[in-house]
Amino acid sequence: MDIKPLKTDSDYQITLSRLEEIFDAPVGSHESDEADILGLMIDEFEKKHYPIDAPDPIEAIKIRMEEMQLKQVDLVPEIGGKSRVSEILNRKRKLTVDMIRKLAAKLNLSAELLVKDYQLQR
Repeated sequence: MDIKPLKTDSDYQITLSRLEEIFDAPVGSHESDEADILGLMIDEFEKKHYPIDAPDPIEAIKIRMEEMQLKQVDLVPEIGGKSRVSEILNRKRKLTVDMIRKLAAKLNLSAELLVKDYQLQR
């Protein structure tokens, strides 16, 4: 096992190729251990060089609604009225602290994510 830090995109591509070769190695084997280490290295390289920003609060709500197969009407108890839900999801009105608390609980989203600022539509 000749493992070196990933410093360039070329190193990254070579490491991805090697991981693909040994991905299905039997657990406990030399190749399995190597795959574990390469996976960690690739993950760290991707976090540093290809970061993925978290969605804004409204996108996060919409994503979770889709995952949970919820409709706008299902958020009425947390937001307050069909028109209010529509205004929030269409970025016409900001979330309030009370809405954030209720949505965080119902949708299992972090309040920290829902508190982030976002732009309203004009």
